[in-house]
Amino acid sequence: MEKPSTPPNFIKTVIEEDLRSGKVKEVVTRFPPEPNGYLHIGHAKAIWIDFALADEFGGRTHLRFDDTNPAKEEEEYVKSIQEDVKWLGYEWEELRFASDYFEEMYERAVLLIKKGKAYVDDQSAEQIRETRGTLTEPGTNSPFRDRSVEENLRLFEEMRAGKYQNGEKVLRAKIDMASPNINLRDPVLYRISHTHHHNTGDKWCIYPMYSYAHPLEDAIEGVTHSLCSLEFEDQRPLYDWVVAECEMEHVPHQYEFGRLNLAQTVTSKRKLKLLVDEKHVDGWDDPRMPTISGMRRRGFTPEAIRNFIFETGISKAYGEIDLQVLEHFVREDLKLKAPRTMAVIDPLKVVITNYPEGQVEMLEAENNSENPEMGTRQIPFSREIYIERDDFMEDPPSKYFRLFPGNEVRLKHAYFIKCNDVIKDADGNVTEIHCTYDPETKSGTGFTGRKVKGTIHWVEASQAVPAEFRLYEPLISAEEVLDDEDGEEKTFLDQLNPNSLVIAEGFVEPDMKEAKPQDKFQFFRHGYFNVDPKFSQPGRPVFNRVVSLKSSFQLPKKG
Repeated sequence: MEKPSTPPNFIKTVIEEDLRSGKVKEVVTRFPPEPNGYLHIGHAKAIWIDFALADEFGGRTHLRFDDTNPAKEEEEYVKSIQEDVKWLGYEWEELRFASDYFEEMYERAVLLIKKGKAYVDDQSAEQIRETRGTLTEPGTNSPFRDRSVEENLRLFEEMRAGKYQNGEKVLRAKIDMASPNINLRDPVLYRISHTHHHNTGDKWCIYPMYSYAHPLEDAIEGVTHSLCSLEFEDQRPLYDWVVAECEMEHVPHQYEFGRLNLAQTVTSKRKLKLLVDEKHVDGWDDPRMPTISGMRRRGFTPEAIRNFIFETGISKAYGEIDLQVLEHFVREDLKLKAPRTMAVIDPLKVVITNYPEGQVEMLEAENNSENPEMGTRQIPFSREIYIERDDFMEDPPSKYFRLFPGNEVRLKHAYFIKCNDVIKDADGNVTEIHCTYDPETKSGTGFTGRKVKGTIHWVEASQAVPAEFRLYEPLISAEEVLDDEDGEEKTFLDQLNPNSLVIAEGFVEPDMKEAKPQDKFQFFRHGYFNVDPKFSQPGRPVFNRVVSLKSSFQLPKKG
């Protein structure tokens, strides 16, 4: 992979000044996913920002799992995240876990209690929520806020020892219940959870909250620039409070950027998990999912994703990007990489009545007209072939240049054929068409006797390889995904597109029999396709359409 770089942006300016002034000696960033689901396209931007900025300035990046909520975390997610980061082209300097620091986090919490900056609260989660106040009204102090240091230390130790049940007590910071920033109204630092942890087993039954653990992790690891999306901006004062009051030797600083939002795309882990659990998709790696693993299975390339994210840049602005922008970068990356071949997705048999029976002729076809270095291949041609059903019309409209009775078209890489007869079943459906060919019109011979306006693709029938084609549309049919808040009559599940997956049965050229999972091709007129790694079988490939060949999107010219 080429050395990552970033366009001019406000975070780069901060880093340059920190290095110039000597405030920072080495840039250290971290990508800190919670292992409670698979990574999605929004995470890809965060990964790029963390790794590219550190690498650009000769620094380092940690991959750190914020595994502070074992009830929702699984080893499967830990493994998938590592695979996704590597597939995108990044290598971390160190692999860390929040759970590596549980003991130190506990000791720092004890320090807060001793300083009178934290207390054990017996209120339920609902009571704490009700007394937190609103944006216009201050919160109400807990009746347990003024417990003595000695009592708080005893209760917190008993919480750790497993004396209390889930939800029976929490540890809260003692800051300011009247603060205009609700995040500073005595936030919860620890809760009780008698849950097995994938890393620490049953050693702990109290777990730190993310907003407490995260700044401590950054400080312990020597992170210089803690980069996160804008929704954490209001939590920055709490981040700074935790670092200061816990008396951390290293002081990291948080900087927020605008997250990546794609139209018609769900990026809430909770919603994505619901899609998986309720089997609206066939797993986290379903090619309709905006997960990195889903995009990989569909056929997106890491280069296309990185180029797309580079183009969107880094800013404080919130914006939504059309899916066509991402698809543009996929086409740009694949157009010179993918061999071009022919596939018939909705087959209609053609019998060429004047071609010798039993004869199979081999024709030469280029593999990519825009990349001659990809060479040529041999394809069979005989009396019987398949064409696309929509490449024939018995009663066509004006300016229809494909096949119809009495019309002549070119078969790509082959000959001119002319339609003479139409065979139908008892219900009047066209089942076969009979044509004649002109042997003087073979492609590559320089024939100039006459011209035709239509060129269609085809697959020779006797050696055609049966294949399944999976054609995708956006999973969400609406431009804007519903927030799915309590009280809404409809949820985002009501917006699911019933046509998000259409499965077709057809044929591909015989050499495609050896196609391997994740091999990519451009099928003439249909688009770019990827061999599905989950459902393909030897001799019967399954192809996922990555993107169609064209879109109306044009990348704006710079300058």
